[in-house]
This record gives sequence, structure tokens and C-alpha cells, in this order.
Amino acid sequence: MHTVRVRGGNKKYRAWRLDVGNFSWGSECCTRKTRIIDVVYNASNSELVRTKTLVKNCLLLVDSTPYQQWYEPHYALPLGRKKGAKRTPEEEEILNKKRSKKIQKKYDERKKNAKISSLLEEQFQQGKLLACVASRPGQCGQAEGYVLKGKELEFYLRKIKA
Repeated sequence: MHTVRVRGGNKKYRAWRLDVGNFSWGSECCTRKTRIIDVVYNASNSELVRTKTLVKNCLLLVDSTPYQQWYEPHYALPLGRKKGAKRTPEEEEILNKKRSKKIQKKYDERKKNAKISSLLEEQFQQGKLLACVASRPGQCGQAEGYVLKGKELEFYLRKIKA
């Protein structure tokens, strides 16, 4: 982080290097601080991808672990696990905990709406999510953004592969 004096004696914060950011999973109303892995796409300039420069609207790969850790106890469903994969005793205990009838009813209601797209599920299995930076890291010194999903995710996956 580097402080820059600007007009009026105010300060801006330049981010030289960032390894973490605050990213929101919009459909689940879940915001978590997560590790930034890589810059993968920038619509304005490919040079910014090569130099791994963080700017507004660049696409990043972020670690999916914080979102998995939130999702699994919240819905009592496994996320990003391969079919038939063995779970550790701790994971089993979280998913199959003994609950009262009232609490179990609450979890059953949540499970009805716990649908995740296949593209997002695939990313959770890889342990990396595609996210977009919504803040301006060169101005405020922080990387904040949102996890891509739906049509936007499909569009950018096609762009990255091309």
C-alpha cells in the first residue's frame, strides 16, 4: 500500500501488490475475504493480464474455500466434492449433525433453494472461482468485487478459452 497526496491535500491509496480481496457471492448474499490467485482476463488490454495488474473490471481467479466453508454448514449439503468421494469425520459431523425438529425443518426449507449452476459447481470442484473486480484498486488500495455466475460466467468462459 502506498499513499499518494492528491488535489486538496487528500490522500489516495495505491495498491502495489494485493494477495487478498473482498468478494461477494451475490445470489447467496455471502461476502468473504478470499485469496487472489491469478489475473486471467482484461477486456481493455492483454498487457495487464501478462503483468497481472489489478484494475476495475478485470477477471480474477479466487480461492473457493471460504465460500465452501460457509455453504456446507448453512445448507447441510456438500459443495465441490466429487461424486462418491470420502469425507473426513469432521465433514460428516457438520453435514449429518443431530438437530431438533424445528431446526431440521429450517434446513429442509433451505435445501429446496440450494441450487447451484453446473458451471459454478465445476469451479468449486477445481477450488477456484472466476470473479470480477468492482472497485478501483489503484485509487482505494483494495480489491473488492463479485463472483461471476449465470450468463456472465458463460460469456467470460468463452472469451477466456478463445
